[in-house]
Amino acid sequence: MPSTRILAAAVLGAAVLVPPAAAGPAAAGTAPSAGRPAVVPLGTPLSDVLLIGGTVAPGPNGRPALWNISTGTPARLNAVDPATGASLVSAPLPGAEGGWAVTAAPDGTIYAGTYNGGRLYRWRPGAGDTVEDLGRPLADQSFIWRLTTDPDGNVYGGTSPGGRLFRLDARTGDIRDYGQPVPGQGYIKSIAYANGKVYTGSYAEAHIAETDAATGAARELPAPPGLGDIGNKQVYDINERGGRLYVRIGSAFPSPMFVYDLAAGQWADEIPDAHGLDVSPAGDDGEVYLIQKSELKRYDPKTRQLTGTGLAFTGRVQNARSIGWAELGLPDYPGRSVVGTLWRGEMFRYNPQTGKFAILPTEVKREPIEILSLAGGRTSVYAGGFLNGGLSIVDPDSGKAVFNRFSQVESVMETAGGKVWIGAYPEARLYAHDPAQPWSSPEYSPGPPGAADNPRLAINLKPHVQMRARALAEVDGRIAVGTVPEGDRLGGALVLHDPRSGESEVVRNVVQDQSVFGLAARRGVVYGGTSITGGLSTTPPTRKEGTVFAWDAARSRKLWETVPVPGAGTVSSVAIGSDGNLWGIAGRTVFAVEPRRGTVVRRLALGTGTAGGDLVTAGRVLYAGLDGDKIFRIDPRSPRTPTLVVEHRNRRLAVGPGGRLFFSDGADLYRVDPQH
Repeated sequence: MPSTRILAAAVLGAAVLVPPAAAGPAAAGTAPSAGRPAVVPLGTPLSDVLLIGGTVAPGPNGRPALWNISTGTPARLNAVDPATGASLVSAPLPGAEGGWAVTAAPDGTIYAGTYNGGRLYRWRPGAGDTVEDLGRPLADQSFIWRLTTDPDGNVYGGTSPGGRLFRLDARTGDIRDYGQPVPGQGYIKSIAYANGKVYTGSYAEAHIAETDAATGAARELPAPPGLGDIGNKQVYDINERGGRLYVRIGSAFPSPMFVYDLAAGQWADEIPDAHGLDVSPAGDDGEVYLIQKSELKRYDPKTRQLTGTGLAFTGRVQNARSIGWAELGLPDYPGRSVVGTLWRGEMFRYNPQTGKFAILPTEVKREPIEILSLAGGRTSVYAGGFLNGGLSIVDPDSGKAVFNRFSQVESVMETAGGKVWIGAYPEARLYAHDPAQPWSSPEYSPGPPGAADNPRLAINLKPHVQMRARALAEVDGRIAVGTVPEGDRLGGALVLHDPRSGESEVVRNVVQDQSVFGLAARRGVVYGGTSITGGLSTTPPTRKEGTVFAWDAARSRKLWETVPVPGAGTVSSVAIGSDGNLWGIAGRTVFAVEPRRGTVVRRLALGTGTAGGDLVTAGRVLYAGLDGDKIFRIDPRSPRTPTLVVEHRNRRLAVGPGGRLFFSDGADLYRVDPQH
């Protein structure tokens, strides 16, 4: 039976990973010139549909439509016909990458709140595929999490990183900033409106606040009975339906949903294992529909009874991205049916009279996916996707890609034996994939009937409160994983997983209160680069500078810890140079550390910013990406000044077949060919 061994490392961080910055249109390839190599475009290896927030509201034809924001560059506001799956609206949202927040006003106006710019958009009936950009309601807030409206059409929204509540006056366009309903809480994760009051749910502590929309006075509702410690919990969803609040506290995965009777002012029920993101509006008898234990169910708030419908959902993600009622005009679907969308763009429907149900495709467009991780193998290049997720296996010559639906891929690595290891978000999961066998992921993309799990889950670090498997390395047959913690925490981990025995050694706080952003290994020693940041952008660090460290894998002990660049908060990447030293990037500086004692022996200030970048080894040289638009070649054994070889936006670097360099720019992949 595989086991996990936990070590307490009494040494010194954490990490907030923000989504990658949006890239503009991909630049064309460049021919070799002035001694520089050619840059060859290989296309966009990853594309898929990702729907997050949504609602059911009248579409352009006046009949109920499925409204969602699809993630992309830019994101799009979509309306789909629930009877046919046909696209009714596909409106670009310039400046936005995606959004959780979609709401409808009584007059049919649709509002969309987005990230990373924190912008609000408005679609008016008759506008076709065009929206109005209303800008940032709150100039210093980058994320609008959820929206709701009142009977007058005013719009309310919750934000981060300030955890602020705002109102857009539908008549005048004025913005009212209510501030933080719960002082000290940096995220308003959910929102609802009822009877002149706005209800908000927070994160990283599960507070539920009631704000008077007229006066701005706020009070906190009592915590649901049995909730326990509210720390590091989030009020993921709030819906007001028929005089009750349906409040789900947990995560994107099944969590308890609590029912609050507004008239009585008390908690009335708890629904275990409820899925998000919403419950349907109340039906004629006050009933609502929700996904619970992987099935669409009818909930009667009067009797507190749940009744199954037979409509079951499979896979790791089983949330309704919109849910409501619509008359479909279809055989077997008389009267009103429950309709909604799922995360990959499918729609579902269920008719309460006949019991008929279906899950069907829609015409929502696939969009290119930001490349979050990149690795080279013996014959292929591997590209892992941000948010939408997925792993593509790319031909290094033609750029032809085989895309596989999967989780967000934080890191990827091919070992000397040809196996591919994948570090996934959330829960800092590690998977093993055999490229010689059919891809089959029951969580995301099942393969042929009877196919074995491939990728196969090796470890899940949720019990160790870790969220992102940020870095990978191979050390003496074991897989080293560097992680970022979950929630409002500091303290990532170094994990050593043995594929032969299935055992894993988890070293939390290998550097106290820091997260592990980069890993390299040589002769039984794992070297890491760390960041002072934590699990959320609002997590205050306790340290001022990122470090590099050395860990003896055989003896399970830390050999040393060093601050390589004073004042730099993150060591973003590390690699072993041909000179035997450990090299890394911290902010604008590339540095080298003598590996036995951790002494810094060289610093090269090559960049101008503080963001850092990737560092990879290619034979005797290193390639370093800096400032997001430069790649330098460094000969570790030469005192010469490093050479600027590529001027092109870049995020991830990898060395692939033939020692060639590959890099990503947003969703685009490029190859660097040497000059002949």
